[in-house]
Amino acid sequence: MLYNRRSGQILRGRHIGSRNNQLMLAANSPTRSAAKGAQAHRRDGFTLVELLVVIAIIGVLISLLLPAVQAARESARRIQCTNSLKQIGLAALNHESTHGMLPRSGDVELVELRYRGHDYLAANHQSGKQFSWAVSLLPFMEAQNLYDSLDLSVSAFLQSPELTEQIIPGYLCPSDLASGRYYFDRSLTQGRRFAKGNYAAYVSPYHIDLQHVYPGALIATGQPLKNVTDGLSNTIAFSEVRTLDFESDERGAWMLPWAGASILSFDMHHLCSSSNLHCPNETIYLANPRSEGLTQSPNSQGIVADTLHRCEDGSEQNRESDLEGMPCVEWVGRVRVNGGYYSASPRSLHAGGVNVASLDGHVEFVIDDVDDYSFAYRVSINDGRLGEETTVQGYTD
Repeated sequence: MLYNRRSGQILRGRHIGSRNNQLMLAANSPTRSAAKGAQAHRRDGFTLVELLVVIAIIGVLISLLLPAVQAARESARRIQCTNSLKQIGLAALNHESTHGMLPRSGDVELVELRYRGHDYLAANHQSGKQFSWAVSLLPFMEAQNLYDSLDLSVSAFLQSPELTEQIIPGYLCPSDLASGRYYFDRSLTQGRRFAKGNYAAYVSPYHIDLQHVYPGALIATGQPLKNVTDGLSNTIAFSEVRTLDFESDERGAWMLPWAGASILSFDMHHLCSSSNLHCPNETIYLANPRSEGLTQSPNSQGIVADTLHRCEDGSEQNRESDLEGMPCVEWVGRVRVNGGYYSASPRSLHAGGVNVASLDGHVEFVIDDVDDYSFAYRVSINDGRLGEETTVQGYTD
């Protein structure tokens, strides 16, 4: 309580209290509260610079993680491809146990040819009923119903489209996009479409038509395991192939016994003991040094391209094949003496090589620049070279 000297009155506390109340009301006025709220709001948000920094950091993290995620996915796909290839190898062994011989490379006719007084048999891939080894293995690949539905007494080109267009999961490698792709040619397949897959069998270290002169694991007549004198674990029987998203490209068409479709050959020529380029009377295979660097090595980008029925130079299919790293040429020869090479390369989208399955069922990874001699002798079944030539670097478990 205060005393006013002039009036002699005592000042009541209410005057001071009123002043205090005014100050408090002013402090709590809506305008000041709004200003404080705006300040608080500004402190709780992000500036544009801060937001851009956060976005940049997230982008860097994604760029670092994405390759690792993609690598993990490809690793899983490669494991699945390896398992499928192993199942195919085991199916071939089961076929041999059941029927006494390995599956035929294809239901094709053999043509008798003669060269300098020597007769020999050549496989004509444009003849016969045209069923590949993959058809023979259907009962051993959990596809018995499809096998039973096929009429094997007539050509593959006369089968129901529902059968020729069947996609077999065991014949697919998820690294490729073969599922849903088909091969069609109005004249060659008589209007039928054929589903595509990703596995092919080796028939010769030389050319496909010479599979009965220099045989691989699978040949047109079939053969028992006892013919494989180089050993089952030393003999490559199956590998991978890629498909192109063109209906005119037959690569991967698993039902047909054609180059790149379901069969392969390495295209390393035989070295004749004489000066002849061709010597069918010499049936023990010997790799020719002149073929070095000119073979159908894994994912080949060299001079020797996949030979197909349709791949005209300069065509859209030809250009797309080059862009996809799977070059091709059109086969213009015919099955005759020196009729032009017919072969194809194993291919995959795995980094650096392809998977292969040997006749004992084990699977290896073969690098793209594998030694030509090593691979040729691994494809041949009776060259007798079981030493250092077959252990050259280029193979991994």
